[in-house]
Amino acid sequence: MSVPAAGRRRQEGSEKVTGATRFTADMELAGLLHVQLVLSHTPSARIRSIDVETARAVPGVVDIVTGPDLPGLDRAAPDLPLAFGQVFYAGQPVAAVVAETESAAADAAALVQVDYEETPPAIDPIAAMADQAPLVLGEGDGAAAEDASLHGASAAADGAPDARPRNVSGVAHLRRGDTDAALKSAEVVVKGTYRIAGAHHSFMEPHVAVARPEPDGGMTIWSSTQGPFVVRDTVAGLIDLPPHKVRVVAMPVGGGFGGKISLLEPLLALLAARLRRPVRLALGRSHEFVVGHPAPAAQFELELGAKRDGTLVALRVRFHYDNGASSGWHAGLTASFLGGTYRIPNYDLRGFEVSTNKTPTDAYRAPGATQAYFALESAMDELAARLEVDPIELRLANVSREGDPTADGQRWPRIASVEVLEEARRHPVYAAPLGADEAVGVALGAWGGARTPSAAGCRVEPDGTVSVMVGSPDISGTATGLAMIAAEAFGISPDKVRVEVGDTASAPFGPTSSGSQVTYSLGGAVFEAAREARRQLLEIATEELEAAPEDLDIIGGRVAVKGAPGRSVEITKLVRLSTEFMGRHRPIQATGRSAVQAASPMFTVHIARVRIDRETGAFQLIGYAAIQDVGRAINPPEVEGQIHGGATQALGRALGEQLVYDGDGQLRTASFLDYELPAVDQIPDIDVTLIEVPSPVGPLGAKGVGEPPAIPGTAALANAVSRASGVRVRDVPIDRWLLVGTAKDGR
Repeated sequence: MSVPAAGRRRQEGSEKVTGATRFTADMELAGLLHVQLVLSHTPSARIRSIDVETARAVPGVVDIVTGPDLPGLDRAAPDLPLAFGQVFYAGQPVAAVVAETESAAADAAALVQVDYEETPPAIDPIAAMADQAPLVLGEGDGAAAEDASLHGASAAADGAPDARPRNVSGVAHLRRGDTDAALKSAEVVVKGTYRIAGAHHSFMEPHVAVARPEPDGGMTIWSSTQGPFVVRDTVAGLIDLPPHKVRVVAMPVGGGFGGKISLLEPLLALLAARLRRPVRLALGRSHEFVVGHPAPAAQFELELGAKRDGTLVALRVRFHYDNGASSGWHAGLTASFLGGTYRIPNYDLRGFEVSTNKTPTDAYRAPGATQAYFALESAMDELAARLEVDPIELRLANVSREGDPTADGQRWPRIASVEVLEEARRHPVYAAPLGADEAVGVALGAWGGARTPSAAGCRVEPDGTVSVMVGSPDISGTATGLAMIAAEAFGISPDKVRVEVGDTASAPFGPTSSGSQVTYSLGGAVFEAAREARRQLLEIATEELEAAPEDLDIIGGRVAVKGAPGRSVEITKLVRLSTEFMGRHRPIQATGRSAVQAASPMFTVHIARVRIDRETGAFQLIGYAAIQDVGRAINPPEVEGQIHGGATQALGRALGEQLVYDGDGQLRTASFLDYELPAVDQIPDIDVTLIEVPSPVGPLGAKGVGEPPAIPGTAALANAVSRASGVRVRDVPIDRWLLVGTAKDGR
């Protein structure tokens, strides 16, 4: 089967650029109430009392709700809709004000008085692991396996129990061979500590959701969620309803990146059920920074050993994640990247999930991978410099290939690790001669990819167009790609196919839009549904044209007999025959299902070229390239757009994006005045090269696309700056003043 070579404009693109798209915040419902949160200003405290009387007197206030007012809450925990007796981080919601207008809710929220008995917080993750550190979570809280699975991750790396230091909710431990002996015998050893700061998703649309109680006792929720079925099941369990009584309408998502699975919806469902009126909560930007769950910071103590010829012999890494007031799940995934990307016969990888009194963390595009590859690829670059070998040649000599063992003892399937590296070696950004004060950095990245059983529906409309119904929100142009898959299966032009995202009451089950899995998981179901709809259409045409189905073809809105174009019938007539009163043909209504049984890992290489001012330490990114294996590019322009966005996010983590907390647990980068998103003059044109090594199981050979672009850029830029300055960058974001100061010290 071939894939159309030309790309397609996004189906919803014109609506977005003209402002016609209705986001959740644009909704108006009869009797709609507005919610404003009261947030804790302290990171750790017991709640003595909450005084709401003055706030209740504000005109327009309907209700003020605290944790004890909500049903079923009988314990203190950081993941409750509202705090119950205790707060675990600055920014935790402790009360919800419900009013007739947004302004009334905001005015009243400012008058709510909370009496805290402050307790010592654990802020620094290393200090939090000390025996006498304050305990953040309960002793029994463990890694969140369900949260991890949403993003293709695992909550633990192996079954061997490890002694856990204090405030460590989980330990990921992978090992192979004799690492100690191998490092002692290694001819060259790179040793260093690498740190990457926590990062905020910074999507344009903050979290917003609406919940409405229904007359039949059910609940309808409108939300810019990436996971409508996750929200449905979460809310159903919380308010004790069967899942079919909870209808989740996935609204257009103004940016998600893993941060919009479920956050506000449980609280809104409880408030709507309590008040029997619809309620809406839209986070302001200042609240978004402390309520939304960001990417965790991480630290890696790494030793990488090799022979003089560059053959890797051993890797030892002790690392930890700062998960805030949550149990965390990144470490197992990170360990798999560290141990499986290269042919390393001996490794000992130990990762700790550390809880602190900060905002809980969660997934952010390529969770666990950006952190892992910053450390690993920085060390590989250091090793190449020590050995005085080309950094791509070093990687080519050691990178894992098909049949090599993965970190968990499986075998790599067909992967394009070599192809992307060879293409990078030829790319002008890498190969062109260096100018004065210029240097080039390179980094490799990989993503395994998630997959979820999926279903899709398909029917032919009276005007001859094809409608496809799916249950996974379109956050990156996936609907347009799925339309192209359906068009290929049905045999018509993609502009005759429309993909609709249904709500959880009407749509077939679909995966959460995360983990680079929508096209990969759902594409097969769409193909099967469209193919079945075609079969049903031809079944009707067989009788009308007196020809066998294999002798029919679909051409220009008609079903025609092959070799006899004069013998044809319009698709619109066939549809009409299948829906007419007293008709003998069954309606054209098809379904498709898929359950992809294997992953199709994706590899990518990013190249950064910089120019540095050696007097000031200032550097400029003057060239950038991304080479990525996509299996088969269903819609190439959208694939390139995904890579542009992901690369910019990865570069942001090197250029200035970071969540900075002070010693009192207060976030000091809680606005875009302090949180440094990359500006347009910092990002050059990003040249994208697509490598197509088709997946044997993905739809039309496609692999996932969304996660890999966000992985290697942080390390690529750090490596380029290191080579340009002569100072090894081991902490990101990059501190240019450190470059100058260290160079002057002769280090």
